[in-house]
This record gives sequence, C-alpha cells and structure tokens, in this order.
Amino acid sequence: MLRVVFMGTPELAVPTLSELIASGHEIAAVYTQPPRPAGRGMAERPSPVHRLARASGLEVRTPASLKGAEAQAAFAALACDVAVVVAYGLLLPPAILAAPRHGCLNFHPSALPRWRGAAPIQRAIMAGDRETAAMVMRMDEGLDTGPICLAERVTIGPEMTAGELHDLMAGLGADLMLRALGALERESLECRPQPSEGACYAPKITKAECRIDWRRSAGAVHDHIRGLSPWPGAWFEVARRGGAEDTGGDDAKGARIERIERIERIKVLRSLPVEGAEGRGAPGEVLDDHLTIACGSGAVRLLELQRAGRKVQDAETFLRGFAIRPGMRLDSG
Repeated sequence: MLRVVFMGTPELAVPTLSELIASGHEIAAVYTQPPRPAGRGMAERPSPVHRLARASGLEVRTPASLKGAEAQAAFAALACDVAVVVAYGLLLPPAILAAPRHGCLNFHPSALPRWRGAAPIQRAIMAGDRETAAMVMRMDEGLDTGPICLAERVTIGPEMTAGELHDLMAGLGADLMLRALGALERESLECRPQPSEGACYAPKITKAECRIDWRRSAGAVHDHIRGLSPWPGAWFEVARRGGAEDTGGDDAKGARIERIERIERIKVLRSLPVEGAEGRGAPGEVLDDHLTIACGSGAVRLLELQRAGRKVQDAETFLRGFAIRPGMRLDSG
C-alpha cells in the first residue's frame, strides 16, 4: 500500500477520493480549497471533497496558498509516497511537486495537449469536439504539460451536455487513478511526453460568453448551449411587457405605447438543431410555437429552459407560464 496525499476540491474529484479510501491506501491528509460563501445566506460552505474527507475521518487541510515555506514544510513532513491531484484549484510550486517520493499524479479530463487548463470539459463541447479523453499524467511545473501515464478515449455524443460528460469523466478518472497507483506499486508505471503539436488552452468560463449569439450557425449555438449545461448555463434575455398606457396625445384616443416591465434572463439547458430551417427567419427570430429559433444559418429548437429562481422546465411547460410567440426577436447582445 502507498502513503498518499489527496489534493482536490469539486465534485469531479469526489469519486477518486472515494475509491482511494476504499482501496486501502494510507491517506496521510486531504488538501482542498478553503470554504467559500455560497447560497442565499452566503454562509461558508466546505467543498465536496472537504465534506467527504471529514465524514471519513481524514485530516483536512485548506491552505489559501502553497507558496510559503511553512506550508511547504508542513506538506513535506507528511512523507508521502505520492500526491494524487484532481481539480485542486492551485498551481503546485516546485517544492510541493518534489516532496512525494514518486511525485504527483494528476487526473485531467481532456485529450492532452488539447484543452489544458481550467474548463476542459466545457470547452471541448463548446468547440464541437466529437472525442476527448480521460488522462492521468505525472505533474511538472507547467500547466497540464506533464507526461501521460494512462489514457482512455471518450466519445462526445451529439446531444451530450457538459454535466453528462463531467459525470462520465469523474468515474473514469477514479478508475484510471487507481490503476495508475497499482502500477506505481509494482514499479511498472510508464509515462510518455505529451505531443508537441495540438496544444490549446481551456480558460475559465466568463459570464459574458454565456450569452447566446443567434448570429452563429445552428450547430455552434447548440454546442454552446450543451457545453454550458447545467452550469453556468447559456442564456438569452426577453423583454417582459405590460399593458399599454396613454401618452396624452391630442387626438381623441390619445397615443398609446407598450410599457416594458423588465428584462428577464432565461437559461437554456438543452436544444436540438432543426433540419430544413435554412433562411426561414432573421437570427434570433422565433419561428413557431415550439421555441424554434432562427440562427445565422439553420435553427435550433429549445428543449429545456429555466427562469431565474425557478426549476428547469421542458419547452411545453415553460411556454404555459411564459409567452414567447412566433415573430418575436431574441436579442444577441
């Protein structure tokens, strides 16, 4: 058995820690990001990894940084054989990388060197990739640049969302990491340098880029929606209009205008490209009673939507409580 330090934070890392606990390896400590304010009350909430580790009786450490001499000495004092890293959220300084006897093994959910960085699952789908991979690599000082030890190819289905790919990757990552640790015990783990070509980066998703741009092709809009589903969610805005009001015109009837009550943001969680919709409307135009929206080329049908503070609804249910009529134009920003 190996003496292991586990380093991870979000749900993606939970299956690996769970399998590590069940495997019988000695877990010297669990490193995770400090609790963050969350929810309506903004109370501090421990990470998913923190909650599992605490429930399992493991020592949990939550340093804000690993750059200081004190933090690095505390890590080295654990005298571990290997560090297992899954979406920890901090870059590891050279002193941390060098402390474990067999170095640091990282699970990364992409076909490295493609999509190095923070959001590889979302970026792969948003780019329309049809294949990705789950990989275990030996970490070096670069950003996801270390040699690959184990890999498993993954097909991205045409309707697969980022949430579905995330859950698939979480399970694959746990299996791959346990296999890598087994090979490490047998001294048979072989790692090969990443290819020099094909590298690209997956930066964090920004709020601004979540807005749907209907001027893009239907395929690109569909990939954008599913790549951001369920979080943070692709969205569009609709003006919610009230009744008309009198402007005090000179004629008997007076001039009347439509009053806008508010702008409401709608998230889209699922969509479907529509065949034979070419040229039927301007980008963003609602084409029918089934939420088919014209794009720069083609159209998409919106299948699942969510209003702020409401549950996710299928299109039919959504339309019963929120009018989006044929001929309306959804803004692209």
